[in-house]
Amino acid sequence: EVQLVQSGGGLVQAGGSLRLSCAVFGFTLDDYAIGWFRQAPGKEREGVSCISSSDSRPYYGDSVKGRFTISSDHAKNTVNLQMNSLKPEDTAVYYCAAVVAVSACPRPNWASIPNYDSWGQGTQVTVSS
Repeated sequence: EVQLVQSGGGLVQAGGSLRLSCAVFGFTLDDYAIGWFRQAPGKEREGVSCISSSDSRPYYGDSVKGRFTISSDHAKNTVNLQMNSLKPEDTAVYYCAAVVAVSACPRPNWASIPNYDSWGQGTQVTVSS
C-alpha cells in the first residue's frame, strides 16, 4: 500500500523560507514520480512542482519558478520542497502526490490532478505580509 506522510509547513513572514517533506511508503524512489500541489481557500488545487526518476529536470508552476526547489532524498525515501522568498499569495494547504508505477511526471500536463494516485494528508503554509 502506498502512503505519503507530509511534514513541515507553518507560519512565516513574507520573504521567509519553509521546507516541506513527503515521506514515501510502499515504493522506493528508484522508480517514481512525485508532485506537489496547493489549494488556497476558494481556489482550485494547482500544481506546484513535479520530480521523477526519469525526467531530466523537475517541473515548476510559473508562480513558483526561481523560488521553490523540489528534490529527492533516496536514503530517506523522501521528496522535499524548499520554498524561499515566500509571498502572502503562497498561503495554501500543500499536498504531495504520487503517480504509482510510473517513473515520469504525467504527460502532456505534469500538473493534471487525475493522473496522481496517492495523496498526502496536506500541510498548511501561511505567509503573513
